[in-house]
Amino acid sequence: MIIESHNREETFQLGKRLGENAKAGDIYCLSGDLGTGKTVFTQGFAKGLGIEETVSSPTFTIVQEYEEGRYPFYHFDVYRIEDIEEMYEIGYEDYFFGEGVCLIEWSNLIKELLPDKPVEITIKKELDKGFDYRIIQINNLEEGRI
Repeated sequence: MIIESHNREETFQLGKRLGENAKAGDIYCLSGDLGTGKTVFTQGFAKGLGIEETVSSPTFTIVQEYEEGRYPFYHFDVYRIEDIEEMYEIGYEDYFFGEGVCLIEWSNLIKELLPDKPVEITIKKELDKGFDYRIIQINNLEEGRI
């Protein structure tokens, strides 16, 4: 599925709709270059889960935990993972295979740990269509979940 976003608000609202339809145990892999809107999308996703707290990128902590929504929300940024063992050290299995919802940025770095067919979301800029224009591709999402 390919969705066009013309501004930050549309990217936020798409994330929110996906968050509203998320189920316990879901894993979403989010990719895109720096500045494509991954944080805006994630903030909308968290809002859709009922999280009111400010959501920011967990770049230096690997995972941020949010407990106030419909489900626990675990926002991972594994960009700085140097060794896959670091994921074992933080107990990734409890997050990935628990009752919460995971959103993982830079998931390509830990592919071997991911379950089969997580929802994959890729955000890309197309500057020739405008500074805020984005193409958002979603794969492996069940029908009717957006």
